[in-house]
Amino acid sequence: METALTRLTGVRHPVVQTGMGWVAGPRLVSATANAGALGILASATMTLDQLRAAVREVRSRTDAPFGVNLRADATDAGDRVRILIEEGVRVASFALAPSRELIGELKEAGVVVMPTVGARRHAEKVAGWGADAVLVQGTEGGGHTGEVATTVLLPQVVDAVEIPVVAAGGFFDGRGLVAALAYGAAGVAMGTRFLLTSDSTVPDAVKARYLAATVRDVTVTRAVDGLPHRMLRTELVEALERSGRVRSALQAVRRAAGYRKLSGTSWRRMLQDGHALRHGKDLTWSQVLLAANTPMLLKASMVDGRTDLGVMASGQVAGVIDDLPSCAELVERIMKEAEDTLRRLTASR
Repeated sequence: METALTRLTGVRHPVVQTGMGWVAGPRLVSATANAGALGILASATMTLDQLRAAVREVRSRTDAPFGVNLRADATDAGDRVRILIEEGVRVASFALAPSRELIGELKEAGVVVMPTVGARRHAEKVAGWGADAVLVQGTEGGGHTGEVATTVLLPQVVDAVEIPVVAAGGFFDGRGLVAALAYGAAGVAMGTRFLLTSDSTVPDAVKARYLAATVRDVTVTRAVDGLPHRMLRTELVEALERSGRVRSALQAVRRAAGYRKLSGTSWRRMLQDGHALRHGKDLTWSQVLLAANTPMLLKASMVDGRTDLGVMASGQVAGVIDDLPSCAELVERIMKEAEDTLRRLTASR
């Protein structure tokens, strides 16, 4: 199925696996790429050396195009961009709007720039700065999310920009792909659906927790870092929501210390990143610290399997997913469902 997304990125199918921290590593990304979709490597929790090594590992596993997700507000974003350019990565994905300068540097090197946005005005801004495509996530999506449903946000953005738009938030099958295309999107992006595959390195016990979840078990909370964060409702989430300001601050400092030890990040760097995150938002410094070390909370679940100590970012679609196919099986099934759906629609005319 050829769309503006497949032509732009060189993949066979208009499906994107999003860059989920601690989840979208070389194994999942290469499996996605080999299945003909666009795999996105999550790099926010990696050092510069780890990023380069991970890119090379993906390259050793596949000849297909893939991308890397970057934090646009990271103090070393420029260094990470240069690694992508040097290593010949096809797509640069951003969780926040990258600067005009970063977009220009990537485009000059032939790298496709695809920021993720949650509002029409943000899409218009990055399109005006030269982004090649934009990924639009509605409130159904996992992790940090907005308040507007995909079915309302997507047509707004499609009508507002002239670059390819990829739809995210609430997608898990071929029917959703057809619906997104009908709205004018060039493809769909999925996180939770790819997390729940046999190629995902997430521990089996954690996957089982996702599979057991109903739609009502997926919630949006501000308790983790002060920002709307969609995740599975767990004992930890409930405890954080009950915590007072002092207890939250103590937890934030303790977890920040753990993340600093894990990542090698200095306190100065964490405070710099926290200041950038706090800019323009009504966050306390304890919330900023929690935001800075949210990767630790994700790692506890996604790597260590400690669902009692970590958080589990999740799209609402977790409540309707009940299997663990391989990436190849998943993408093949999605494309067949899309073709069957289009055939039925054509036949009913």
